[in-house]
Amino acid sequence: MTDTPQQPPVTGTPQQTLVSGTTRLYAVLGDPVGQVQSPGLLNPLFARLGIDAVLVPVHARAADLETVVRGLQRVGNLDGLFVTVPHKTAAALLADRRSPTVEITGSANALRREADGSWLAENFDGSGFVAGLVRAGHRPKGARVALVGAGGAGSAIAAALLGAGVDRLTVTDPDTPRLTTLVDRLAAHWPGRVHTAARPPLADTDIAVNATPLGLRPDDPLPFPPHALPAGAVVADIIMKPRDTRLLREAAAHGLPVHHGSHMLTGQIDSYRAFFGLHTS
Repeated sequence: MTDTPQQPPVTGTPQQTLVSGTTRLYAVLGDPVGQVQSPGLLNPLFARLGIDAVLVPVHARAADLETVVRGLQRVGNLDGLFVTVPHKTAAALLADRRSPTVEITGSANALRREADGSWLAENFDGSGFVAGLVRAGHRPKGARVALVGAGGAGSAIAAALLGAGVDRLTVTDPDTPRLTTLVDRLAAHWPGRVHTAARPPLADTDIAVNATPLGLRPDDPLPFPPHALPAGAVVADIIMKPRDTRLLREAAAHGLPVHHGSHMLTGQIDSYRAFFGLHTS
């Protein structure tokens, strides 16, 4: 019997760099982590650029987050951390320095090891979200926006939308102290354009955004009823998996344009490359 000949490798698709003793490490922290999409985008990017690095998911529960982060920060060949739900606010406090965006929003989704060994926190959720909206043809400038969720991602999205020139931003969140703290911070930079509400003012909204975890699970309630929106209003969800959340499915069924969560991540790739110095080797 002869051995079956091996198939030649498929060409045209970057192959994942083999992990070796020289591989640099990145980790994405969350609870849960089954929904994270960043390894599927960043690892092929490393391969395409010829960078000997790998991004892996790390499941860290809230009670263990500081212990996990402090341990990872002491790993000599770990260059950066990505942060997802629900750790973005807590992670900002575990950096030595914070960017202006992080100081305004109080949340971070990326931490970088500096040359002196210190850690810098940044947040690209907001800029990535706005970039994704614009690329999809949904311009925020002059729009009336209802944002549900004042957590780590919601705070960054709120600041970026205001920076992009929305006419009115109304933020809702059941955590009143968190909501008040965020809106006070934002109002100091963009007075008169940011408001709070017990319920989002859907009837006169141009863009409605879900920045909460509602939709990760099939039995989650809707963050807001899309049928209450006017015709033509855009419904955006930051959840990436499942791609079509119940909110987006119901919005589409009512004839409303929808904007998927994956756009927020793909809108951040160029920012990640610049922040972490990911250049062709």
